[in-house]
Amino acid sequence: MQPCVLALLLLALFCSRAPALYFHIGELEKKCFIEEIPDETMIIGNYRTQLYDKQKEEYLPASPGLGMFVEVKDPDEKVILSRQYGSEGRFTFTSHTPGEHQICLHSNSSKFSLFVGGTLRVHLDIQVGEHANNYAEIAAKDKLTELQLRVRQLVEQVDQIQKEQNYQRYREERFRQTSESTNQRVLWWSIVQTLILVAIGIWQMRHLKSFFEAKKLV
Repeated sequence: MQPCVLALLLLALFCSRAPALYFHIGELEKKCFIEEIPDETMIIGNYRTQLYDKQKEEYLPASPGLGMFVEVKDPDEKVILSRQYGSEGRFTFTSHTPGEHQICLHSNSSKFSLFVGGTLRVHLDIQVGEHANNYAEIAAKDKLTELQLRVRQLVEQVDQIQKEQNYQRYREERFRQTSESTNQRVLWWSIVQTLILVAIGIWQMRHLKSFFEAKKLV
């Protein structure tokens, strides 16, 4: 029983939301991030931008005129989100294919002259699965008691854990297929090498025999 509990706890850690981060981006520069996401999982990204003020030598909230363009691709390189937002915003999408999703952001610097040659700081927070839900709003909207809300959280956490388990099995299956394919190719390559060596050996023996016969040594 204890190993099962430990496995569930580890999966719960994997299901936790990605920590908030910030990065700097220059004019016409694009930043991309890779998120491994199970299928049928909701993802919410919150971001805000700060523009470097050379006079005050610090980052200040960017003007509303400066926007961010967000593009998301699934593991099959299919675009599932492509939209322009403001200097501060929130984007949402749902994964339909398990695997690595690419999330890219870049600014509309060409439309904002004050950013030309400057540096932009972007604060990004990505929430995956049940962590993307605002349970305070859900409780107020559905008029749930604290116990009902807690039960709903647990149900959604178990559902997310199941999705993570399915995704791990999917990755294991793909890894097994890749390993079997690699082993098969190595086997065939070894067979081809052996045949080549045998063919070269036979040719050398016949060549030496012809040489000795020509020299009348045999």
